[in-house]
Amino acid sequence: MRHVDHFITGTVPQGTGRTHKIWNPSTGQVQAEVKLGDKSVLDAAVAAAQAAQPAWAATNPQRRARVMFRYKELIEQNMQSLAELLASEHGKVVDDAKGDVQRGLEVVEFACGIPQVLKGEYTHGAGPGIDVYSMRQPLGIGAGITPFNFPAMIPLWMSAMAIAVGNAFILKPSERDPSVPVRLAELFVEAGGPEGILQVVHGDKEMVDAILDHEAIAAVSFVGSSDIAHYVYNRGVAAGKRVQAMGGAKNHGIVMPDADLDVTVNDLVGAAFGSAGERCMALPVVVPVGEDTAERLKEKLIPAIEKLRVGVSNDPEAQYGPVVTPEHKQRIENWIATAEKEGGEIVIDGRGFSLQGHEDGFFVGPTLIDRVTTDMESYKEEIFGPVLQMVRADNFEDAVRLPSEHQYGNGVAIFTRNGHAAREFANRVQVGMVGINVPIPVPVSYHSFGGWKRSGFGDHNQYGMDGMRFWTKVKTVTQRWPDGSATGENAFVIPTMG
Repeated sequence: MRHVDHFITGTVPQGTGRTHKIWNPSTGQVQAEVKLGDKSVLDAAVAAAQAAQPAWAATNPQRRARVMFRYKELIEQNMQSLAELLASEHGKVVDDAKGDVQRGLEVVEFACGIPQVLKGEYTHGAGPGIDVYSMRQPLGIGAGITPFNFPAMIPLWMSAMAIAVGNAFILKPSERDPSVPVRLAELFVEAGGPEGILQVVHGDKEMVDAILDHEAIAAVSFVGSSDIAHYVYNRGVAAGKRVQAMGGAKNHGIVMPDADLDVTVNDLVGAAFGSAGERCMALPVVVPVGEDTAERLKEKLIPAIEKLRVGVSNDPEAQYGPVVTPEHKQRIENWIATAEKEGGEIVIDGRGFSLQGHEDGFFVGPTLIDRVTTDMESYKEEIFGPVLQMVRADNFEDAVRLPSEHQYGNGVAIFTRNGHAAREFANRVQVGMVGINVPIPVPVSYHSFGGWKRSGFGDHNQYGMDGMRFWTKVKTVTQRWPDGSATGENAFVIPTMG
């Protein structure tokens, strides 16, 4: 059986001796195991980071950028093998896995411009003979704790920015699909990155707590469920760390009466069922405005969903694959049953889906549930699977209110041809990321990603300029070069800007 180990500079301690199964979700078989570490493993990684980080921080930004350029090239060259490895452990189809790698790669591309991004501010003549300038300096050692659903993209979101600005970075990926993060760390060293600057440790809650408590780690970035995000944020901040913690989501897609329904249905199906719905920017709730819109939309959704092809991760014809573990499959099916008990109309039922020849795989068929109401637990909570719920709105005001009042505020989309309605919606809705005729509004790498309410804890978003700000601290210098005439009492006067 294949074994996945930590990626640490120097001797790796034994750790807990415990391991975690890595499934092949398409076959339902265990394909590998990963070692779970403890504080001793983290201490070894921190020691290596402390030894390497000062010299990396002292390396001028353009030289760090050259490493990032080479890193970018190696990721591109290894795209196919990374995607196949990712798909084999996660279950998403290979084309979707390539998208996972590509969206992370775009942040690496942004990090290649770090010399420009790191430029500070300068004021000449802020006072008599006084100049003021600021500089951004690395924090030291940062850490990232990432989820199973994007094992390439999210580690790259965090690590590329943290490293480019001069930090060392320790990644704890999900133990469910840890191989791609290790491979990315290997490629960084191959690109010329110093050993100790990007390391990978594996573990469960024991490792998470060790990271949050370690006094040498200055900042922690997290993506996962909201309950855990809240825990990570509170514990990390209590330990004196800078923390950004991204949580769950229940993204809504508002369909106005004037929307192009053919285009909208295509967008909805891709956004709801792509990657088996296992993404925080999936679109699991559709909100048609008006009964006529709801009926017309439903009539078009049913055949579009029924013709979806579910297959193994390496099936080039499949539109989505299995979910990540047997436990997650059961969780999704339990939520479908809950929605049914709560009064939801199961229009298309994905429970009990079986793929011929892969009967042990963790497959859930596409599911459509109509007549969902806001008091249902299945509406309030994140299902994180190939399930689309329909909540009917009477009017535009209801369409604004529904996502605004939900506990999550990650993303939302509106489908309309009316520019005024779109502008009004984008301005008023209480959600962090808005798509206008864009079903999955994940911002490009030179903007930033972040939700509101229980979808995000902390003051900075992921990547882009906010990522640079999160992983650096500002130092402001006020300087004067005296001409030698300041003597006596004038030598003790505090300089002013007057």
